[in-house]
Amino acid sequence: MKEPRYLVPEDYMADPAVHVFNGKLYIYPSHDWESGIPENDNGDHFNMKDYHVFSMDDIDGPVTDHGVVLDTKDIPWAGRQLWDSDCAYKDGTYYLYFPLKDKTDIFRIGVAVSHRPEGPFIPREFPIRGSYSIDPAVFDDGDGNFYMYFGGLWGGQLQRYRNNKAQECGVLPADDEPALCPKVVRLTGDMLEFAEEPRDLVVLDENGHPLLAGDNQRRFFEASWMHTYNGKYYFSYSTGDTHRICYATGDHPYGPFTYQGVILTPVVGWTTHHAIVEFKGKWYLFHHDSVPSGGKTWLRSLKVCELEYDEAGHIRTIEGTAGKE
Repeated sequence: MKEPRYLVPEDYMADPAVHVFNGKLYIYPSHDWESGIPENDNGDHFNMKDYHVFSMDDIDGPVTDHGVVLDTKDIPWAGRQLWDSDCAYKDGTYYLYFPLKDKTDIFRIGVAVSHRPEGPFIPREFPIRGSYSIDPAVFDDGDGNFYMYFGGLWGGQLQRYRNNKAQECGVLPADDEPALCPKVVRLTGDMLEFAEEPRDLVVLDENGHPLLAGDNQRRFFEASWMHTYNGKYYFSYSTGDTHRICYATGDHPYGPFTYQGVILTPVVGWTTHHAIVEFKGKWYLFHHDSVPSGGKTWLRSLKVCELEYDEAGHIRTIEGTAGKE
């Protein structure tokens, strides 16, 4: 493909997780709608309530909408705000992982299961024990182990926790203190629970020091994603209020990871969230922007563009739509 492509122009979809299952691309996005809630830093205007799944046989071909595959009304512990999800496959079963506020307005991470990648998905009665915050991304390391990466600041509630324990009041570190880290945790063999306590995934600067909270051009905010390329682990994420997709590389799923650069410069809209996937010998960046809605930050549209590496394995920076306005 030569130019970025909008994938679902008839509806507002965002936060794509993308995988190749059975030779097809499957897209697991969040579903934006106009709920009438005023915009604020807690993200209340992102009041999503269901999920669709989409599939593609070819990157330039038609996009099939498989309809609603999970709805908050079908989740026993649901409160509100069904945000970014991800899907993983093991032993004939597909597992959809999703963040959702419970009835006390605390984000937890739930699991729903299906025997088909397109769903529908049946939710379990309770969220994962010990789960919190948002944006689960599940990585299959190919050796039987699956790892979940998660966390998000501000409305994502990560600042409310230290050492996996809830604090009475959420506090962000000072600018000269290490930034809050995304979390990584290995899943149990049945894919339904955490097999251990979540760990910090530390992103280091070029001198081997953890990125600082005040380094908001590079520090983690939300939107974890993991992939491998030429034997290296690539952890990518959004910087949130500075609207970049950045990445860091390491030699193990737990890290540490060293910051490498910017994948995507700011897009039209506040949030930026992505997935990186190889398909039929090429690499692609799936993401979203708010161009079709006229810049409404809570009404975002899925798009895809080709992603390239240089000879050293560095990802070439892609210019977002904010730089083209």
